[in-house]
Amino acid sequence: MADPKRWQIGLIGYGEVGRILAEDLRRQDIKVSTYDIKLGSEQGASLQQHAAKFGVALAASHAELAAKSDFIISAVTASQAVPVANACAVALNPGTWFLDFNSASPGAKQRAAALIDGGGGRYVEGAVMTSVPPYRIKVPLLLGGPGARQIEPLLNAIGFAAKVASDELGVSSAVKMCRSIMIKGLEAMVIESFTTARAYGVEDAVLASLAETFPGINWEKQGAYCFQRVIEHGRRRAEEVREVAETVREAGLTPWSAQGTAERQAWMADLADEGVFGARSTKEFARSADWRTEADRILAKIKR
Repeated sequence: MADPKRWQIGLIGYGEVGRILAEDLRRQDIKVSTYDIKLGSEQGASLQQHAAKFGVALAASHAELAAKSDFIISAVTASQAVPVANACAVALNPGTWFLDFNSASPGAKQRAAALIDGGGGRYVEGAVMTSVPPYRIKVPLLLGGPGARQIEPLLNAIGFAAKVASDELGVSSAVKMCRSIMIKGLEAMVIESFTTARAYGVEDAVLASLAETFPGINWEKQGAYCFQRVIEHGRRRAEEVREVAETVREAGLTPWSAQGTAERQAWMADLADEGVFGARSTKEFARSADWRTEADRILAKIKR
């Protein structure tokens, strides 16, 4: 189908990213359906309510969604990128576009592409280059693979901010993964540094020193942002950084930094699941404007 506004779009994964995309696509009256493994869990009720509010149809399986979609976006946790491609490949209609939105290693993207292309679909690698919520559907998106140049104008016609990085699979993901070594690593370092500084009562001196060395960064705001994002999304971030570590291994290096970052992000997610930062259902969860509040909660937990 040439006109992307007439596509039936399928979203695999109805988390934060999937819901944002669904909202922006439905505002253009584009048909959207979704499948998420959480639809059958305790969290499913809120997802179903969101889908009903925005007119998003629910599918019962990967295969059901794939069979009725002209264009599929896979936006799941990093570890599920290849399994989702495998689950969709068996039911694809010939020529169905498959945009892999996931933060997976170049090797994982290449394995997913082989599955989709082998099932008659058209795989396109996508690398999301910053946090989605502030930009929504217009988040900077690098495309890769043989079909990238063909789909670029179609995606941009329905609101995406897509740009072709390479006709070769893996290049876009390599850019994303290398960036994540720095970005996700900074989050982990901020949490570790600031919480330790708080424990010793030297946080003001540490922040003053950082401001002198990096005057372009507001370290108070950066601290609050890092704590908030990791508390709320640490599980997904940890999985992404494990893919980052795999990317480093694929290059022949030992991923010492990435491995440590993944462990710290997962550790924060464990604390969040234990309720250290409040119940996830409350508006206050992970919304403190002062990182010290969250650092104190961590310190209280570990000193018990």
